[in-house]
Amino acid sequence: MKFNIKKTAIFSFAFAAAVSFTSCVGDLDVTPIDPNLDTPDNVLTSSEAYNQLLAKCYSALAVSSPDGDSGSPDISGIDGGFGQYLRALYNLQELPTDEAVIGWNDQTIKDLHGLQWTSSDVFVSACYSRVFYQISICNEVIRQIDKASNASESLMQQYRAEARALRGLSYLHAIDLFGNVPFADENSEVGGANPQQISRADLFTWMVKDMEECAEQLPASPEKYRAGKGLAYMILAKLYLNAKVYTGTANYAKCAEYCQKIIDLGYKLESSSDYYKMFCADNDQMLGVGHEIIFSIYQDHINTQAYGGTTYIVCGEIGGNMDPAAYGLGGNGWGGLRVTPQFVDKFDITDQRAQFFTDGQTKTISDLSNFQSGYAFTKYTNLLADGTKMSDANSFVDTDFPVFRLGDVYLMLAECQVVGGVSCDGVAKFNEIRNRAGVASIANPTAQDILDERARELAWECHRRSDLVRFGLLTSSDYLWSHKGMNSNVGTPHGVDSKYNLFPLASSDIISNPNLTQNVGY
Repeated sequence: MKFNIKKTAIFSFAFAAAVSFTSCVGDLDVTPIDPNLDTPDNVLTSSEAYNQLLAKCYSALAVSSPDGDSGSPDISGIDGGFGQYLRALYNLQELPTDEAVIGWNDQTIKDLHGLQWTSSDVFVSACYSRVFYQISICNEVIRQIDKASNASESLMQQYRAEARALRGLSYLHAIDLFGNVPFADENSEVGGANPQQISRADLFTWMVKDMEECAEQLPASPEKYRAGKGLAYMILAKLYLNAKVYTGTANYAKCAEYCQKIIDLGYKLESSSDYYKMFCADNDQMLGVGHEIIFSIYQDHINTQAYGGTTYIVCGEIGGNMDPAAYGLGGNGWGGLRVTPQFVDKFDITDQRAQFFTDGQTKTISDLSNFQSGYAFTKYTNLLADGTKMSDANSFVDTDFPVFRLGDVYLMLAECQVVGGVSCDGVAKFNEIRNRAGVASIANPTAQDILDERARELAWECHRRSDLVRFGLLTSSDYLWSHKGMNSNVGTPHGVDSKYNLFPLASSDIISNPNLTQNVGY
């Protein structure tokens, strides 16, 4: 049963109680986008109505407002572009690493790459607010379904499981980025007391149980853009991959178990010739069982116009001597995002993933504010799979964001074998990834080989910061990259305080909720 990802505002009344309260994040001051006088009793009268209600949980990942790029954002006090879910997540997962720098002077944006942010950083707060807004609307959908007279029907239980899986995705971002966080689920009081803080280890335990349960009610082969077993299994695999970071105890065996469950669902690695079809304007053809993409976020140049998502990535990566039309844009590039020379050096000359634009660009980054200081990276385009441009292309893109794909599963299995000592075919999977890219196999890869391969294969897919934290290299002086530990054009890259392995909870939330304790060092 399909839903319209654009037209979800007619059910926004249902979120008024969920997001204008203090039982998830107290400082958001969130208001519904399209308040009206309808009530749940006279609108939620069929399974299809609940299907459309559920659509908000999906669309909130793609846009900041159901009214388009110029509409009022879901969350007040935050620019609709900065606060869009994917853009906020990309900024926190990529900009603090060796994979990305940005040339703009927007507020504190350069503090992210410099690993110098504070608890009042607007970009940190934007991601924090968006993650917990998403959790709150998923909680409200679950509550509404539980109150329905037909709640026990199998289709309604599937909708409920989808909302739980999407909530699990956001809690995965919360546990990874922020650690000990405010906690709310569908049983939490709405509009009442401030939420309690949950420890990372306890949230891990709750998430594992929740995802194991909801996976049983999700389809093995879901409709495009919808949550299925693969999404729940990926969340579980990611939790166990990072179990030592989250709980203090590694558990690679369980990570490998869930990786195998994903493979057994029937997802397939794309061919070498089809690799870049996963990052183009019609990459939905690579989504679903039988293909590589397990879950992606819908993007459309008409129906999901926003200054975030893949529009942010594709427009941000184009500038200097680059021709925007050659990458499928109907407007201009924004000239912001590039890569560090340390990232460039990870690629062999035969590696087809080394999609760098160098004409007029210097490899060395001497000036962060100059787009041509640093190579451009053109992994994502707005071209169709056949290399042509859409006739009605505009300044927004159609390239869906691949949240999870099988290439990551293969590399997780490799880490399980090489780092975790698990008996599996991870090294063989590791070399399948390398061979597809046009580079030679490594018979006995090291942990560093695994980490480097993850950088090459999964660049700009919002995994790099988590990987560097897991390997103990994000803040360490053992691995330096251009402008690490600095946000100016002077000085030498250096290691930084280990507190930057976590982002702070938003300072405004700390002030408004006495139940919260700030992360150490902030």
